[in-house]
This record gives sequence, C-alpha cells and structure tokens, in this order.
Amino acid sequence: MASDAVSSVAYAIEEILLILIPAMGLLAFRTLPYIILPILLLLIILVLSYSQIIDHYPNGGGAYAVAKENIGKTASLLSAAALTIDYIMTVAVSISSSTAALVSAFPSWHNYKVIISLICVAIITLINLRGVREASKVFGLPTYIFIISMAILILCGLYRLITGTLNPIAYSAPLLPEETMQGVGILILLKAFSSGCSAMSGVEAVSNAVPSFAKPSRRNAKHILFMLGGIIVFIFGGTSILAIHLQVTPVEGHTVLSQISSAVFGNTFMYYIIQVFTSLILILAANTAYNGLPQLLYILAHDGYVPRQFSSRGTKLSFSNGILFIFIAASLLIIGFKSETHSLIPLYSVGVFISFTIAQYGMFKKWLSIKEKNWQYKCWINGFGALVTLVVSIIVFSTKFMDGAWILAIAIPSIMTGMYFIHKHYSAIGEQLRLVTFNPYYNKDAVTSTQCILMVHDINKPFLKAINYANSISNNITALHVCRHPEHAKQLRKEWEELEIPIELKIIETPYRDIIKPMDDYLWQRERELNHGENISVIIIKFITAHWYDNILHNQTTYFFMQHLSKHKNISTIILPFHYMLDDKHFCKK
Repeated sequence: MASDAVSSVAYAIEEILLILIPAMGLLAFRTLPYIILPILLLLIILVLSYSQIIDHYPNGGGAYAVAKENIGKTASLLSAAALTIDYIMTVAVSISSSTAALVSAFPSWHNYKVIISLICVAIITLINLRGVREASKVFGLPTYIFIISMAILILCGLYRLITGTLNPIAYSAPLLPEETMQGVGILILLKAFSSGCSAMSGVEAVSNAVPSFAKPSRRNAKHILFMLGGIIVFIFGGTSILAIHLQVTPVEGHTVLSQISSAVFGNTFMYYIIQVFTSLILILAANTAYNGLPQLLYILAHDGYVPRQFSSRGTKLSFSNGILFIFIAASLLIIGFKSETHSLIPLYSVGVFISFTIAQYGMFKKWLSIKEKNWQYKCWINGFGALVTLVVSIIVFSTKFMDGAWILAIAIPSIMTGMYFIHKHYSAIGEQLRLVTFNPYYNKDAVTSTQCILMVHDINKPFLKAINYANSISNNITALHVCRHPEHAKQLRKEWEELEIPIELKIIETPYRDIIKPMDDYLWQRERELNHGENISVIIIKFITAHWYDNILHNQTTYFFMQHLSKHKNISTIILPFHYMLDDKHFCKK
C-alpha cells in the first residue's frame, strides 16, 4: 500500500522544478518552500480524513462508498470514474518514471524505454495474478530498502549540509535570470503546486482496500495510513531541503533524485543502490493500483455498474479480470505516450483530487446527519479538507488543461455514461428475471433412470423454467448451488423452505470463491456412484441476448461450466435458453 505514495517523491520535486526554473531561474529555489509546505499540510488533512473513512467504511470502496451513501448516484459514479482513471495513470506514470530512473543510471538503454516499461508492467501483472500474498512477499523487501536508502540519503545530505561540505551543483548552462518571473508569478506558482500534488497519490488506496488487510482490518489499515503519512512527510520534506540547497535543475537523462544522490554520495555504490531501488519502487508503485482498482471494480460489479466478470476471483483469490484490465489499459497508455513521464503527468492527479473532494464532502454530510461523539471536530476536518481539495482540483485541472488534462473532460463523463447504461441494463434484466408467483408443476408419473442436476443461483423465472424442464425428463433431481457468499446461501435456503420446493437443495461452500472446481469435484463424486448405463444431465441456463454486444455482460460463467462438463464421460450438459427482450430505451418488454 505504501509504494505509490512513497515513490511519488521520485518525480514530484522534479515536476515542480520543471515548471518553476524555466520561468523563475534561481528565484525558484526561494519559492519552493511556499509550494512544498501547503502540499505537506494538505497531505496531513487527507490522512486524518481518510482515517475516519476507514472507521466507517470497513468494506472498502473509499470515495465511492462514501458518495454512494451520503451524496448520491451521480457523485458516486464520478468518484468511481475518477479513481479508475487515477489508478490506471498510477501504473503508467510509475512504470514510466521507473524506466526514467533506470536509464539515468544506464544511458545506453534510452532508446528502449517503451519496451522496458511494457516488460515491467507484464511482470508486475503476472506476480499479482499469483495472488495478494505472493505479491506482498515479492514487493515488500524493495519497498523497505527504498525507504531506508532514502532515509540514509536525507540524513547524510543534511549532515553534510550542516557541516558545510555539500555545495550547490554547478551546471555548464546558466539558469534563467530572476527577472523572467515578472507578470507570470501566480500562474507559475499554481501550475507548479498542481504538479507537486502528484506526491499525494496513493493515500486513498488504503481506504479502498480495507478488506485486504489482516484482522482487525480497520485498525491495521489506519496504522498503515498514519505510517504512510509520516514517511511521505519525511522523505518529501527532506529531499525538498536538499534540492533547494543544491539548486538542482532538471536535465535530460538525469533525474532530480539522481542528481541529489550523486551530489551526496558521488559515483559510489550507494548512488547505484538508490537508483536501482528508486526504479524498483516506482515499478512497485503500480502495485498500489493492482491492490486498489480490482477491489473497487469488484464493488462496482456487485452494484451492477461494470460487467459482472470483475466480481469473480481467480484460483489464487485475486480479482484476475481487474488485474488484466489494468495491464491492457496501462500498456496502451505507455505505448501512446512513448513512456514519457512528463507527457503523462497532466492526466495524473486530477482524478485523485476529484475523489478526495467527493469523499470529504460526503463525510462532512455524514457528520451533520448522524452527529455522533466529537462530530463537530470531525465535521470541521472534512469540511475544510473538502474546500481545500476542491480548490486544488480546480487548480490542477485548469493549469493542466492545455497540456492534456482536457482529455479527462471527455474520458470521465464517458466512463460515467458507460456505468450508467450498464447498471440500467442489469436493472432491466433483473426486473425481467424477478419471480412474482411460484407456480411449478411436478409430474411424478414420468419415471426415468436419468439423474438430473439443476444449477441454481436464485429462485427466479429462469429457475422456474429449468425446474419445470427437469421434472419433464427425470424424477431424480438435485438442485446444486455453489456458495461464494454464505449470506446469499442462507437466504436461498430460507426461500426454498418457504416455497416448499420438493427437490433436494445441495449447497457447497467454497472458501476460495472458485465455483468451477467445487462443482467439478461434486460431479466426479456423483459420476463414480453411477451404475452401468446410467447418466447425469446437468441443466444450465443461458441468456439469449437482445444484442450481440450484450454477450459481454452475460454467459461467461455458463461458458466455463460447459468447458469443464465436457470432460465428464457420463454427464450430459443441457443448455436451457432464456430469452429476454429490451426496447431501445432499455425497458423490459413482456
């Protein structure tokens, strides 16, 4: 969880100086503290705010969950769209910045930046597909080494600064004169401030992924959030002090952090340690997105705003579809922007500050509503934080608009519109599937030797059609439900007993959330018990979609069932079609 926010210091200072120095020359280093201090103050406000979100929303979701409960649908979709873009940008920016740090140490690799970045994205994707536990083992050690090496750099740099042995860096090309600032001061400061705000990315990831923490998850998540805030203040503040004293100027092929470490340690082993682990931590910063976005997509899929496939876990308990989505989207950005960090930065930070503002305004409304103990204090924190982040959001978006942030004015509404229509589609289908009265017929006169297994998820119209068909071909029927959510299984059992359905309901619990293997194991067991000449028919419902593109939203589980059932010698798969029709406005037709 720390890698994204901690690694932001590797490029945040550089992004500020890239704005200040061309316009202000040497005066940029006098102005830098007036930009750094507000950023650190804003970071502290956000840490306090998100610690309260963790307390009240332990199921994750961050700004989306807060907005959904306290503001409304539009605000929740806005925060979800903004966070989705921010997480994808986190991967693209972090990997590109990592590659930049690597080619600073090995300039001969400069022409292979895009290929190196794509390889890094592929590696981190494969590791995350192995599962959260495996990913944390691989990514933990480099994060600790980076934090420790940065602490050594800052402490050694401050020691040399105090003892007077650290001199400003001398450049062959002189800096611009101070007079260049006249007439553009406030605009330049705001633009530099907006670039430096990239240092706050990653703070929201902890609140988005609270369920991923060990129990007690809320307490552990809050501890990580506070530790994260303290580490960022130390590293960002320390490197800023060194950058000011050394008067570091961004140059092509040599990052600001690379210049600082070279000035403190020279061309020694420690310099290469910092460069290598800076590159590694920037790669690992992408892992924050791999932790946060799949969890957010899972919540959105559960609410019906993105395809249901994002709610499915792989065999390693990872949300593999969400992980693959990040890989594809980030790779396209890296290729499109040629892995240039400075080209990607204008698209960065806008999304995260939108979610910051929505989250804090939502908490502000929550305190006014529930008025629990110390609500005035909490209300003040979130209200002030919402106001500040709103101002920052406007500054970031307006100052970066012409540099590429205008793309977000198209992308965010487009994503929100897509989520809206997906939700409308699922709602319309759910309404058509809803069962008002349960009127099955049970023909017990027809006796066959065929055993029939009916896959069931809910008692609805498709199930009614399936059970009527099963009774027409067999008198030995078992309804099978593979339980991923115990609460849903209890509700299904309750409805089953209330309706007095005279068919055995078999519920199999799956602690790993994988429904294919438990079903497969159960069928192998049933198959071994068959007598000679007997067989089993498995009935599966398949939606016959109204449009070809609706297949994206349906039938993936059916497809995987069919693939696995084909391995069984004495099991026949019966695909029972269920037709639904939607008009052009996505309302159901009877």
